[in-house]
Amino acid sequence: MSYRILVTDDIDADGVALLRAEPSFIVDEVPTLPPAELLERIGDYDAFVGRSATRVTEALLKRATKLRVVGRAGVGVDNIAVEAATALGVAVINAPAGNTVAVAELFFGTLIGLLRHLPQAATSMRDGKWDRSQLLGTELKGKTLVIVGVGRIGGEIATRALAFGMDVAGYDPYVGEERFRALKIRRFATLEEALDDADIITVHTPLTEETEGMIGRRELARLKNGAIAVNMARGGIIEEAALVLALDSGQLRGAIVDAFDKEPLAADNPLRRAPNTLLTPHIGASSAEAQRNVAVDACAAVRDALLHNELSRSINVAGAGMGDWRELQPALFVARRAAAVARAILADRGVRAVQRLALRCAPELAGASAALLASAAAGVLEGAVEVERLNLINARSLAEARGMELSCSESRELGSSGVQISLSGGMQEIAVAGVAPEGSPGRLTRIGGFHVDVAPRDTLIILTNNDVPGVIGRVGTLLGDAGVNIAEYHQARLAQGGEALAAISVDGIVGAGVRENLLKLPDISSATVVHFRGA
Repeated sequence: MSYRILVTDDIDADGVALLRAEPSFIVDEVPTLPPAELLERIGDYDAFVGRSATRVTEALLKRATKLRVVGRAGVGVDNIAVEAATALGVAVINAPAGNTVAVAELFFGTLIGLLRHLPQAATSMRDGKWDRSQLLGTELKGKTLVIVGVGRIGGEIATRALAFGMDVAGYDPYVGEERFRALKIRRFATLEEALDDADIITVHTPLTEETEGMIGRRELARLKNGAIAVNMARGGIIEEAALVLALDSGQLRGAIVDAFDKEPLAADNPLRRAPNTLLTPHIGASSAEAQRNVAVDACAAVRDALLHNELSRSINVAGAGMGDWRELQPALFVARRAAAVARAILADRGVRAVQRLALRCAPELAGASAALLASAAAGVLEGAVEVERLNLINARSLAEARGMELSCSESRELGSSGVQISLSGGMQEIAVAGVAPEGSPGRLTRIGGFHVDVAPRDTLIILTNNDVPGVIGRVGTLLGDAGVNIAEYHQARLAQGGEALAAISVDGIVGAGVRENLLKLPDISSATVVHFRGA
């Protein structure tokens, strides 16, 4: 199978070479296209790789009926309609680590430049002046640096700031205490406390509904007189108008800004005239090393997503980053197949809509429970929704949109690598469990109250019958006469002579006529045929 990939926005050659090295990839490398032209072309491609110059809009995604993955060679995904991509089942992959060092180094370069008046010094020297007495600066040592957002970049800045002898603290409600201990920096419980203590405050968070305008006029007013504010993350986290007012009033000693509300920055933007500012044209990731790193990282992730369904780098797969993605595949397989079996059994009992899906998993899988729940939701929805793609990316949102209540928990009772899916609708409920040991494709171990041991291959037949002699022979003969090849036949019972259940893994498709004939056999109570669709 071959895949077509569209690469644009001047992706570094090393990243493109990584894609071209795959024999099954057809790579079209083009300059940044006008939106209308891109809209016409996108329907031919399985993957797209770009930077910030191309906007991946909802309209574009809807035209991209073959698209499986969008790769962004950089950190931010502001130019990608992530919510629309999620709804359509398109993975969105970025490269969050490749430009970390570049941003951290620029931070200190510009901060020292501001504190030591380096731009003014260089300009005065070019103008033939010697303004040594007017260029008295200050040192980093002893200053309190507060980092808002203690992720990759925040952590790199903290490490370097300690080497400068700075007093370093951070605020990040989504990072655990152990992160602060490892970095050897103080932790603030609230943004207000952080602002009160800062000589220099820098933000390194994504731009979200929560962080947009996070530092406005009220927050800047809490800073000490003579403090410095830095925004190298995304425009809008620090309100530009409020920043200009704080600089014009003299409350702030200075500001460094590399990311703006609207880019390119307008020539008449008040920030250009604000005193004691050092502005750069969003060059945080503009080092040769960073551009290579993010291109290689993004292209490698796109390659693995296409070839191996490796989605650990996808930002819109819940829980994708938990653990080793390939080791997780058997558990994802079992969750989806168990859910499909449970859904088929309920359907044969007359349940038209699944109302609740509950996932239980072994403790070692708890970190990936969100991804397992999404996989189970996909199993429930197989054949029930009309979408171009049904996968881990959109299954959960599709299930919730249909009114399905989803929940997950962990249980030691399931044993090592165990997964259980419980579905209910109306007055009916069924639980199906399985195991996914490392290196194994996974097996089903329980259907309802019956213990089984069967691999859920292409098609699974589940029968309930009276535990009497001759049933297995009659079922085998009927399937053989119908040309259905049996791969595995597992018979289970609760008590001798009572109700029994057969889980039969077979090759190929089992027609409706075969099911009807199975139901006509003596002592057969029910027959459910599950044709698995998803991986």
